[in-house]
Amino acid sequence: MKDIPVRKGRRHILGLVALGEHEQQDFKFLISDARKIARSISAFANHSGGCLLIGVKDNGTVAGVRNEEDIYVVEQAAERYCHPPQHVEFEAYSVDTGVVVIKAVIAPAQKRPVAVIEQDGSRHVYYRVNDENISAHPLMVRSWLESRKGTLLTFSDTETMALRLLADGCTSAQGLATGLHCSQSVADDIIVRLAAAGVIKFVYTGDAFTIACV
Repeated sequence: MKDIPVRKGRRHILGLVALGEHEQQDFKFLISDARKIARSISAFANHSGGCLLIGVKDNGTVAGVRNEEDIYVVEQAAERYCHPPQHVEFEAYSVDTGVVVIKAVIAPAQKRPVAVIEQDGSRHVYYRVNDENISAHPLMVRSWLESRKGTLLTFSDTETMALRLLADGCTSAQGLATGLHCSQSVADDIIVRLAAAGVIKFVYTGDAFTIACV
């Protein structure tokens, strides 16, 4: 199995499967689309990391890995279709006779965002929420890029007022622009800087992102 030692792990794997798919875990019965897997890697890396259990069906049935090529497809997804390329650790566990599950572990990215190079050449950033890979909010992506520069925790009067509005229940960029009596682009820039400084966060509500104080 690609030089990966197979260890006994029935209890370990069944324990993970019992938790179901969640923010840090995804089941993959077959690996056939490298770009689709790259989206999962991007989503995990841009959040808090996670793992793919390869050889487990969506309903939790442990079927085992069918093809060793699955590992190569995951590596291709991480190295060729993720920007910057990501490293994936592989662990192999024997669950029953002839049934092996591969655990592909993705660490949180040291430098976000991690984008996926789509078929048309565009780059798209994903984020993990519950058991879904969703598109990251553009302002979230901008805040990650801004945080790479280093952001001083000194705010203008306008930014301080923005924090007060958020603390009082404002949850959207549009609402912030209205409350500050400024343009949408100015409000967006404020959100990016505050998020990069780590004093506000983006919260996914099920159909959209909102903003809130940390």
